[in-house]
Amino acid sequence: MSVEHREAVKRLNATVAHAVAAGLKRHGVTEFFGQSIPSSVILAACEMGLRQVGYRAENAGGAMADGYARIARRIGVVMAQNGPAATLLVPPLAEALKASVPVLALVQEVDRRSADRNAFQELDHTALFSGVSKWLRRVDHASRIDDYLDMAIAAATSGRPGPAVLLLPFDLLHEAEVERAERHAVLGTCPLDRVVAEPARIDAAAELIAQAKRPLVIAGGGIHLSDAAAELVELQDKAHLPVATTVMGKGAVDEHHPLSLGVATYFMGKGGMARHQRGLIDEADLVLLAGTRTNQNGTDSWTLYPRSARYIHLDIDGQEVGRNYESVRLVGDAKATLAALTRRLTELDLGRHRARRAGLERRIAEGRAAHQTEAAALLASNQAPIRPERIMAELDRKLTANTIIVADASYASIWIANYLTARHAGSRFLTPRGIAGLGWGLPMALGAKIAAPGSPVICVAGDGGFGHCWAELETARRMNVPLVLIVLNNGVLGYQRDAEYVRYRASTDAVDFTAVDHAGIARCCGCDGHRIERPEELAPALEDALSADRLTLLDVIVDPLARPPLTFYKDTFPWAGG
Repeated sequence: MSVEHREAVKRLNATVAHAVAAGLKRHGVTEFFGQSIPSSVILAACEMGLRQVGYRAENAGGAMADGYARIARRIGVVMAQNGPAATLLVPPLAEALKASVPVLALVQEVDRRSADRNAFQELDHTALFSGVSKWLRRVDHASRIDDYLDMAIAAATSGRPGPAVLLLPFDLLHEAEVERAERHAVLGTCPLDRVVAEPARIDAAAELIAQAKRPLVIAGGGIHLSDAAAELVELQDKAHLPVATTVMGKGAVDEHHPLSLGVATYFMGKGGMARHQRGLIDEADLVLLAGTRTNQNGTDSWTLYPRSARYIHLDIDGQEVGRNYESVRLVGDAKATLAALTRRLTELDLGRHRARRAGLERRIAEGRAAHQTEAAALLASNQAPIRPERIMAELDRKLTANTIIVADASYASIWIANYLTARHAGSRFLTPRGIAGLGWGLPMALGAKIAAPGSPVICVAGDGGFGHCWAELETARRMNVPLVLIVLNNGVLGYQRDAEYVRYRASTDAVDFTAVDHAGIARCCGCDGHRIERPEELAPALEDALSADRLTLLDVIVDPLARPPLTFYKDTFPWAGG
């Protein structure tokens, strides 16, 4: 930090900006994502030892804070100025809201004396953020800064996590700091509170599970948010229960476990990971939904789960419980409630489930074997342009216990969910499934790597999604964030093209791209970049990329006709994989 910088910060040490920075530090914030405004807060935070990660665009900064929060399980902080910068925070905050991610956005407002006078870049931020935030306030008095900061962070990290927005007028930040009572509360970890579901309902749920003939667990992203993987595995083993996951829940259980079905969702067409486990889902007479919103894609448009079954729904958000499937309500933290449920179950007679287990394991193993046989040709394909399944097969062999996989939206998320294997309970596969916006793969991966610098981070993105965030390559180089970025370069918006064809038997012109040298772009930004055209080039390129000390981009030329096994495609494409 320069002498001029230090002197500037000293002048802030008795201001509201300093109080904001001190409050962030008290709540355990060590990194934040911001460009240059609110400058007073950023200068003060850096002087206090917080690390600034300077993004290139606010939408990417919001996605970085999201990826950071998912891995760190503590508040992700993003800062932005008023007006156009603030508008770019709307998409990542919408993702955080729908995916239940604790993010705090600190947004500068115009000077209070200039409000409602068409000040430069003035905008109604309250209206702007009202639909994409869990909590939203503007601070108008210096004496209330700790109050509102604590409220914002508690709102983001408690109950169902989500984004909180704190609006900070420019002139307020430069006011002299008023005398404040010393505070010690640390609210930035998530989940902030461990609330157990009502004991009587836990008893009722345990009785239903014990009495069921064919019970099944569907685990969603709430398991990861609650850090409840160990508790889910204990339930799986002690109660002898088969477990399937949603895309966001992938990694909640070991997919090699003899009672794990894999990802059961809207891509169970030919070649799908859980395609041959469909019968076990259809036959279930009791389904425990754990930490899932039962949304459209996760339930294959609400057709996947049997309507004849009874349901138990565990979620921290009481409004999600029973939303689409009338259920016994377990409103509480997944970690604490699953532990209580397992304790109660072990007090009951589980002989029926114990006796069924060996046959159930054989059936699941047969389904896995059928999937491997069905997908074998694509997983080992020597075709060029390269099949995505072959890329996933090579990548799967490189995964370690602490590897973090991040995927952009669209087909990238489906490839990694379907053809990579969660090798232990608690392994992380991050996907933007809240509202599934394109372009968030790379910035989410940057946030994840900053949260877990000792873990290998690999991002998979289509060329369509990557086109949204090229500039963040410079961020990765400037901030020294090494990771592996695999760009599936097929020259087309594949999901859009294929969905249009299914519906209209035609596609719009916008789905086709001109050729782009993504590896060249990476090199121009000071990163490593390599073009991969043949399958045999994949393994050594991945090996080198994983050992590199900077971001390495692999621009892989992919078959533009490759399609994942979406059930939506079954009547249009005879083999959903291409």
